[in-house]
Amino acid sequence: MTKVILFTVLISVSVSLTGQNDSFSITKTGTGKQTILFIPGFACSGNVWTETVEELKENYICYTLTLAGFADVPPVKNPSFENWKIEIARFIKEEKIIDPILIGHSMGGGLALAIAADFPDLAKKIIVVDALPCLMAITNPHFISSGNCSEMINQIVSMNEEQFAHMLKMNAAGLTINPSGFEEIVKWGMDSDRETYAKIFCDFSNTDLREQIKNITVPSLIILEPHFRNIESPIKEQYKNLSTGQIIYANKGLHFVMFDDKEWFINEVRE
Repeated sequence: MTKVILFTVLISVSVSLTGQNDSFSITKTGTGKQTILFIPGFACSGNVWTETVEELKENYICYTLTLAGFADVPPVKNPSFENWKIEIARFIKEEKIIDPILIGHSMGGGLALAIAADFPDLAKKIIVVDALPCLMAITNPHFISSGNCSEMINQIVSMNEEQFAHMLKMNAAGLTINPSGFEEIVKWGMDSDRETYAKIFCDFSNTDLREQIKNITVPSLIILEPHFRNIESPIKEQYKNLSTGQIIYANKGLHFVMFDDKEWFINEVRE
């Protein structure tokens, strides 16, 4: 969508991508000259951005993604963080979306970082919501990716529904203070393809973008949950190669900042 195209009315169009772009489903909403791509996190639906899109769609064209295999979107054969990065970039190019803003949460924030690093002329800005260049480096700064977690994958895939639901609920309890958000997070996980869930859990756990982000040239806003203030030095160490980055912290809540500190979050995104 080029900058010269103007919309006179709000549009709400759902488009299911096929062929080479079957790595995600996408919903297009809104009007304006500027385009935003919203990327959800691990095992989440694009609906995680519903309230944010509602606030922005009168002035922005909003593309909201849900990655294949998550939240009832059909899986693909070999899902991977790397493939999603490439396919999102390909979609932006093929649709001729000029200078989009990328907003990603958690793993989606990692994808925004990776896209901006590997395709430096593609995005205008990125907003990274509660994501780090290397998740595992928080507890081990010398972490080196191994990619070997077949035992963990087998364990997750072999869980029965009750065991899997219990795991999701235990995890979600530490991710949001919002009761309705909690229910959605659990449901999205239950509606995800189990093999995709397990493989991507391993894949993203072994993703390390600490060196790669030095290639990012666009303005980058990093929005983090309040807890990360307590470990500010390791956070800054992870982002030290992001010369264009600004780090800010939410006032309350947990990992799902857009649920837990909604008004503050929307204001920061607008600014």
